[in-house]
Amino acid sequence: MLVTGIKSKPVYAPLAADSGGRYHLMLGLGVGREPLLRVLGELREAAPDALGRTQVFYVPNPGDAGPGAGMEFPGIAGLRLFPDATALLAEFRNVLDRSLMGTRLYVAGPESFIGLAMKIALSFNLNKDEIRAEECGTLARRVHCVHCRAETEEVRTNIVRCTGCGRWLLVRDHYSRRLAAYMGVMVDAEAPGELPPIQEVFL
Repeated sequence: MLVTGIKSKPVYAPLAADSGGRYHLMLGLGVGREPLLRVLGELREAAPDALGRTQVFYVPNPGDAGPGAGMEFPGIAGLRLFPDATALLAEFRNVLDRSLMGTRLYVAGPESFIGLAMKIALSFNLNKDEIRAEECGTLARRVHCVHCRAETEEVRTNIVRCTGCGRWLLVRDHYSRRLAAYMGVMVDAEAPGELPPIQEVFL
């Protein structure tokens, strides 16, 4: 029942450094550490002075040890660790409110994290060519209920019960950048209570 190949589904290219940026802001969640470290290495090679204008916001993997959780990189202007994505994105919003022209944004992590970060960035009128993202980690989806407008987080199955209205929703491949979520529609509207098999598909 999933519709594949829908053009609204985002495609993320591997992160690459933009040495033309004046300032660099990097956001990472868990396994997003490796792409960010790779980009920092690219900046060091192409424009070493840019490291002094680079800030990194990172949510470590559970169990990561050490004060920098493996994200330490010589020469960067700052590294801040956060307990979860909500705290990171709240501070990201504050930073964007006082950011300057020429800022480049790099985001690495699961698609739901990328979507929320890009939603904030676009609300501050960052151009799409100023934003780079690389998807890594879980494929779990953020699902928007078209009936009650609630969002259900970390969805791994093709069908999920809405956290808002309790309806059983079919998780569509249609993605809204405005909502940073996939659309969920009532799956048993014509035959209440009759559900197709529920399967884990977004691992």
